[in-house]
Amino acid sequence: MQTETSHDFVVAQFQQSIETPTRFFQANTGKIALACFEMAKRFQRGGRLLVFGNGTSSTDAQHIAVEFVHPVIASKRALPALALTNDVGSMLGIMNEFGFEEIYAQQLRLLATPDDIALGLTLDGNDENVLRGLLAAKQMRMLTVGMGGVDGGDLGHARGIDFCWVVPSENLNVVQQVHETTYHILWETVQIFFDHQDLWE
Repeated sequence: MQTETSHDFVVAQFQQSIETPTRFFQANTGKIALACFEMAKRFQRGGRLLVFGNGTSSTDAQHIAVEFVHPVIASKRALPALALTNDVGSMLGIMNEFGFEEIYAQQLRLLATPDDIALGLTLDGNDENVLRGLLAAKQMRMLTVGMGGVDGGDLGHARGIDFCWVVPSENLNVVQQVHETTYHILWETVQIFFDHQDLWE
């Protein structure tokens, strides 16, 4: 009986890992492509990608930065990116003075320029510090990209973020998997735009 229950659980998890990405990308392919074009234009102007998130999303932010700074495909260009989760000292100092909710917004206000790109990751859409970071970036006229999950949470209801995608699943493991696939696509598609700059006009 326990084997049957385990089997059913594995099958259900596998089905979610197939069906959720399919629904997500069918709904968001055009927006993702447009976001990549806007990101490429920012990079072309000298902008940087600044990425942030909490928990597993903080390590995803570091992964994204590495993807852009040190491409796994040798022929592709390196692009400037930084995970705001890397500097623990700065994060703790900001948290001590301004609170945990401000750890990304304060870094962006000090480090970012209007040509930069802010990418915030939150599994359920309710990470206040991620949302504040994106809203601070928008006030600075940065390009803002948010990735959430479940029903979107506070992120899904926020106004003014340039691109905001919600993975429609309550399974946070599946949400994280789709986020990972999405940021790989972001990197690859930005590179494609750079390879075809003659088509930008």
